[in-house]
Amino acid sequence: MKGILISLLIGLGFFTISLLGFSVNHALLIAIVAFLVTLWTNGALPLGVVSLLPLILFPALGIIDINTVAPNYSKTIIFLFIGGFMMSIAVEKIGLHKYFSAKLLSLFPKTSTGIIYALAITAALLSALLSNTTITLMLMPIGLFLTENLKLKIRFLLAIAYGASIGGIITPIGTPPNLLLLGFLEEQGVNAPSFGEWMVMVSPVAFLMLLFIPYLLALNVKNESVKEIDTAIPALNNAHKRLLWILGSLAVVLLLNTPLKPYYGGLGLDEKLILLGYGLLMFMPKIGFIEWDDTRKLPYEIIFLFGAGFSIASAFSHTGLAADIAHKISFISTMPLFWMFILVALFVSFSTEVTSNTALTSIALPIFYEFAKDMGNDGIVMMMVATIAASYAFMLPIATPPNAIIMSSRVIKVGTMAKVGVVANFIGVFVVAVVGYLLWR
Repeated sequence: MKGILISLLIGLGFFTISLLGFSVNHALLIAIVAFLVTLWTNGALPLGVVSLLPLILFPALGIIDINTVAPNYSKTIIFLFIGGFMMSIAVEKIGLHKYFSAKLLSLFPKTSTGIIYALAITAALLSALLSNTTITLMLMPIGLFLTENLKLKIRFLLAIAYGASIGGIITPIGTPPNLLLLGFLEEQGVNAPSFGEWMVMVSPVAFLMLLFIPYLLALNVKNESVKEIDTAIPALNNAHKRLLWILGSLAVVLLLNTPLKPYYGGLGLDEKLILLGYGLLMFMPKIGFIEWDDTRKLPYEIIFLFGAGFSIASAFSHTGLAADIAHKISFISTMPLFWMFILVALFVSFSTEVTSNTALTSIALPIFYEFAKDMGNDGIVMMMVATIAASYAFMLPIATPPNAIIMSSRVIKVGTMAKVGVVANFIGVFVVAVVGYLLWR
């Protein structure tokens, strides 16, 4: 109850302060968002419950009506996530992730630096196709039990969490902010990158981050012994091989569906249907691996969180608050483009340290879109820079789900994560801004 009262007081405080520069309606919306973000932060109510509150609060307080709010919880982009998570459940159920991780560990030198790179790259590659939250949960036991050396254990866990965040941006389904951006662009009638186009665009960012961040993590543990660490690769059984073939065919279909204009137009299939179709294939007798009871593992609270995020973005757009805020910070539009990207990435990366990256992305996108409308392709690039930067917050547990998950191990102190994470944040901001400016325009 204490957490709810604190959230109400914070909401009231934001309402009072916002009245100094905004209309009553806009101040009320800011207060509601502050209230929701605080509840997401302090855990006073379950994540799914808080995520459903916009369905009640926005219509009840006259922000937007229920017919405008409700469709945000059933956007087509959500079914892309559901299909991907069904695949994730299948991988976890038969233990295929253990083979992937052991295989990748075996490819690197058996040194502390080699293992840190292996864990980060493993987490990144798996997070490209599966939820980075799920991958962190699946790999955390490996990081915890590879060694009893506390210094190494901390770095291994950070490598898993940071690797998952780095890799989560590689595909649209890797992390919620990616889907929020695609859903928002779809809502605005803007052509969003396809699955393959997205991967081509962001792969250089992930590649550079996977060079720099594991190196940063390994700096103080280079001389630690890793002789006791076992990197034996488990044998593949028939179920593993069958799922590998299915994952391979999915990769081929997504690749063939990606247009390479003007030379190839793609298959023209809806990628949401492809992912959902493959997810449902996991239930087919003698082909799939899961039963309906396994869907209890579906993170419905994250699905509701998508809906809340889309609802907040919709409210910011429909009430004109996004345009109002954009007008107040219009000085950004006079900056050189590169420094605009740097400022946007800095703002998002460090702002999301104190709140959910999903919530922050849902607030930031409609604001930045007000600038993007008049910037052509550069505006879409700016929104992508902001979205990627939301996943590259490495300082605090609340910033991203992977950070929160490894903090639950009770092995890492907040101060340790913050000390390493602040450097990682600046690296991420610089890499995203440079790649965006040089390669995405």
